[in-house]
Amino acid sequence: MPSRKFADGEVVMGRWPGSVLYYEVQVTSYDDVAHLYTVKYKDGTELALKESDIRSQSSFKHRKSQSSSNSPSRRSSSRSRSRSRSPGRPAKGRRRSASQSREHKDDKKKIIQETSLALVVLVLFKPSENNTKRYNGESESTEKNDTSCIILEQKLKPDLEIKRVLEQYSLRSRKDDKKTEEIFSEKKTFVAVKPIEKVPSKTKELEFGGRIGTFMLIFLLPATVFYLLLMCKQDDPSLLNFPPLPTLESLWEWRVFGVFLLWFFLQAVFYLLPIGKVVEGLPLSNGRKLQYRINGFYAFILTAAAIGVLLHFQFELHYLYDHFMQFAVSAAAFSLALSIYLYVRSLKAPEEDLAPGGNSGYFIYDFFTGHELNPRIGSFDLKYFCELRPGLIGWVVINLAMLLAEMKIHNLSMPSLSMILVNSFQLLYVVDALWNEEAILTTMDITHDGFGFMLAFGDLVWVPFVYSLQAFYLVGHPTTVTWPVAAAITVLNCLGYYIFRSANSQKNNFRRNPADPKLANLKFIPTATGKGLLVTGWWGFVRHPNYLGDIIMALAWSLPCGFNHILPYFYVIYFICLLVHREARDEHHCKQKYGLAWERYCQRVPYRIFPYIY
Repeated sequence: MPSRKFADGEVVMGRWPGSVLYYEVQVTSYDDVAHLYTVKYKDGTELALKESDIRSQSSFKHRKSQSSSNSPSRRSSSRSRSRSRSPGRPAKGRRRSASQSREHKDDKKKIIQETSLALVVLVLFKPSENNTKRYNGESESTEKNDTSCIILEQKLKPDLEIKRVLEQYSLRSRKDDKKTEEIFSEKKTFVAVKPIEKVPSKTKELEFGGRIGTFMLIFLLPATVFYLLLMCKQDDPSLLNFPPLPTLESLWEWRVFGVFLLWFFLQAVFYLLPIGKVVEGLPLSNGRKLQYRINGFYAFILTAAAIGVLLHFQFELHYLYDHFMQFAVSAAAFSLALSIYLYVRSLKAPEEDLAPGGNSGYFIYDFFTGHELNPRIGSFDLKYFCELRPGLIGWVVINLAMLLAEMKIHNLSMPSLSMILVNSFQLLYVVDALWNEEAILTTMDITHDGFGFMLAFGDLVWVPFVYSLQAFYLVGHPTTVTWPVAAAITVLNCLGYYIFRSANSQKNNFRRNPADPKLANLKFIPTATGKGLLVTGWWGFVRHPNYLGDIIMALAWSLPCGFNHILPYFYVIYFICLLVHREARDEHHCKQKYGLAWERYCQRVPYRIFPYIY
């Protein structure tokens, strides 16, 4: 076992990955297995570095020049005094031996190579967004001219002049010069194309209560769904009136499971259709970008056409209402089987394909959060498909089934105003998500979370069967809503939708193309990663304005159910808890990622979700 060279807490110089630049860092920990140091930069960024990329501060102390003849002024004056002489002949009384002359030329050649290498580094890193100011979270200069570049050019000008003279009056053979030029060219090429290496690391900080918390959630989430659905079937769905448990035989029917599988694979066929544009996602840890086909809205149109054909041929869609619990059990069983498959296949996935938050090494935790970031079968992205297709479109189909069931059970010629409001609000939400499908590529679900039980169960069970709880409740508990109240609820929903959509549009457009002239009025704080933190518009109002809009809409969806029971408001309560927890996760990740820049952003925008409250 090799002994470590640097101790915890020691301040050293760490090389920035993919560059030749060293910054002052502090050693925080050491991995005995991978032999990697975890270091923290001044802006709060933490990276894992090899021992060869770390040096002591003493090795960076400036050395005094041994001779004053190396100053540019002395070289310049000497050159002007001997301009009338032949450059190949030294001045009288100052003849040097052949060895001294060669040494002098070698020294100058070394200076030239170092000068050229410095220029290569300057060209490489000057346009980069990892310069010192952005690294430390300082504001970026708006002026295009950079005085530091001019000063460096002036300092290097005498050395460049030496290079020009030596090239013109070189006494070596051209063959040797060509070899030297090829060698030096290879060095420059090596410096220019050296890739940024990112060493994959284990997940150190566990979320959702760690191993115990995730183990409990695997059982608690399905139990919550079944409890809510059983409560909605009760004549009195109060919290104290616990529903009787159904028999196991009544919870499963193979025909229902077959219908669910047919629905799932029908959406998969729509996903594979060569319609819609193909876009690239955000860069992965290795710099690679995955391609995604954006055709969710087309899949929704095709689904609507298929439902219309079924209704035309007198298919009773309220079959969903009659077997709602069985459909939920079938979806839960399928999501569990899918989660097992995802974890087994992730064991053979390359290290670079694993999720940043699901690589802890603990089976239960990785199974729940998702071990692999983007599991694919060929070009079929499983996580991206499940995120919007079967569950989200299924949510709309379930709402329509509840509307038809209400009309049949209560002998109505048209659905109630409450049911129309719930269906309309939630239909708008789903259509908006599918129309702006590309925006999901920048969310935490796609960029950070792996695809495991959490997302599989959430996409296939929680979204369609819990988000449709208001419509399911109204079938058995009709509620009368007056037109003025309906108008007020509609205004509230439109307000939430406006905040939600405009905030997300600002964020997504800025992430895609910060240089867009349409976004010229937006101000931002630059960060070490090259991304900017918006401090104007909705993102200067609160840190998560899209969450604020989401919560307002969730309240508008529940209000048509009245105030007789709290059950229809479960979605609002759950959604507030979910978004507060997600906001805390966002805060933690952003603080680690952006460091000092994030602290400045929090000072500029103090409120998280609710203005002047939280």
